[in-house]
Amino acid sequence: MQTVYEAAGGADGMLRLANAWHERVMADEIVSHAFSHGFRPDHSERLAAYWGEALGGPVAYSGTYGDETSVVRLHSGNGQHEEMDRRAIACFDEALADVGFADDRLRAVLHDYFAWATTVPMAQYHGSADDVPSGLVIPQWSWDGLQEAAES
Repeated sequence: MQTVYEAAGGADGMLRLANAWHERVMADEIVSHAFSHGFRPDHSERLAAYWGEALGGPVAYSGTYGDETSVVRLHSGNGQHEEMDRRAIACFDEALADVGFADDRLRAVLHDYFAWATTVPMAQYHGSADDVPSGLVIPQWSWDGLQEAAES
C-alpha cells in the first residue's frame, strides 16, 4: 500500500502543499502574526521535509534540520492560541484544494494529520519552550492515523 506521502506526490507534492499553505497563512490576518518575527527563507522546504517524514517519506527533516523537540520548541511558549490554530487548519484545507488534491480519502487523512499536529504536539507547551522534553521523535501518521512509536 502506498504511504500518505507517496499518495500526496512525494517530495514535490509536499513542497507544493507547503508553498500553498504558507501563501494562505501569510494572507490571513490572524495566522500571519505567527510569522511577524520573520521566518527562514527555506521555510516551505523545511515544512515539506517535516510533513513528508511524518507521512511516511524519507527522514529528510530529522536527517538534516533537527528532531521533534526542536520543532515543538519553536512552536512553544506563546500562550494558547485556539483561533490561530483553527484558522491555520482552515488555511491548510484551502491549500489542499489549491494544489489539486481531489481524492477525498487523501484530503481527509491530510486534514486529520494537520489538525492533530497543530492542536496536540505543537500546542501543548504554552508556558515555555524550555518545558519541551529532549529527544522527541517526529510522530508518524498513516492512513490509519497516528502510529505508535516502535519499541527500542
